[in-house]
Amino acid sequence: MNIQQGPRRIVCLTEETTEWLYLLGEEARIVGISGYTVRPRRAREDKPKVSAFLSARIDKILALEPDCVFGFSDLQADIASELIRKGVQVTVFNQRSVEEIFSMLYQVAAMVGQAQRGLELLEGMRSRLLEIEAAARALPRRPRVFFEEWDEPHISAIRWVSELTRIAGGDDCFPELARMAMGKDRIIGDGAEIARRNPDIIVGSWCGKKFRPEKVAARPGWENVNAVKSGQIFEIKSADILQPGPAALTDGVAQLHRIVMDWSKAHG
Repeated sequence: MNIQQGPRRIVCLTEETTEWLYLLGEEARIVGISGYTVRPRRAREDKPKVSAFLSARIDKILALEPDCVFGFSDLQADIASELIRKGVQVTVFNQRSVEEIFSMLYQVAAMVGQAQRGLELLEGMRSRLLEIEAAARALPRRPRVFFEEWDEPHISAIRWVSELTRIAGGDDCFPELARMAMGKDRIIGDGAEIARRNPDIIVGSWCGKKFRPEKVAARPGWENVNAVKSGQIFEIKSADILQPGPAALTDGVAQLHRIVMDWSKAHG
């Protein structure tokens, strides 16, 4: 008797599972994606868009007859519960750290019968992270990094971004906030506190909005912040760093590392 290896008709409500299934060569299983998906680019052309992040077209999802829907976090709990009540299998991951991202990716690979291929890809990612971490240990000085996830109000780095910043060679200016899962718990009410911690580098990734470095540099009381004085204000696209999946473990951390290494050459 042939046993079917995992779901055949998958809807991905966030980008990271879509990108991962493409990397595994299992994109044929995907029947619907998030409208925010940009990685891989061809997914936008290949697959129907059925959801935003906090909302979804339940009728459109049901019409696709999925045998599994992948979601992310408590933020999609309402979508998940509605689909479950309609009889749809839903798997919601809640990865917030680098290790949890690795775990989620392995679980998805195993679910579609690609555990070995998944392990090979994940080992490659981990090997590269170890190389970056080793290069960072050799730095004569580590820069203080303020990662801004949103500007009004200021929201600091989520846990996996904080961890990737450390791996890349920087020190998160707000490590005490990084373990807070919800954005509302990482709000920094007073911009003066950010200035007081005096980051050497500022990285912005305003999800869904263009980052404006000149606007950051012009904030009242920030003229003496090291990053402002030396022009060390950068953007990393949210698709590369704020989706807890392959992109963050590859392109996101690589961009962070390049920024840190360039800073070190100029200020080390």
